[in-house]
Amino acid sequence: MCHILIVEDEPRLAAFIEKGLQNKGFKTSVATDGQQALFMAQNETFDLLLLDLGLPIMDGWTVIERLRNQGNQVPVIVVTARDPRESRNIGQRFNIEGYISKPFRFQDLLKQVESYLDNR
Repeated sequence: MCHILIVEDEPRLAAFIEKGLQNKGFKTSVATDGQQALFMAQNETFDLLLLDLGLPIMDGWTVIERLRNQGNQVPVIVVTARDPRESRNIGQRFNIEGYISKPFRFQDLLKQVESYLDNR
């Protein structure tokens, strides 16, 4: 079973994503800030991170940078309200698997997740 870490500080959105993924058979965990996400990613094994960039305590880019500097190559799909062009430019340094812009339809997110998992 694929284990996905959802990193999202907006509780309703995190619950929406989690419920949808669980209904599709995925195992999920949720982190609500960057520090918690970093800790979880360092201490558990995840098949994929769905990572918001605008997080409290530590932003999403810092989470990825620290994981990569530690040799952790967990795949990441960035979920952001920021300009996707800016995110893609920065994300190239960190080997990001994909991007989805907020607001989004759950089906679009699911399509990205399944596409990545089918191609790994």
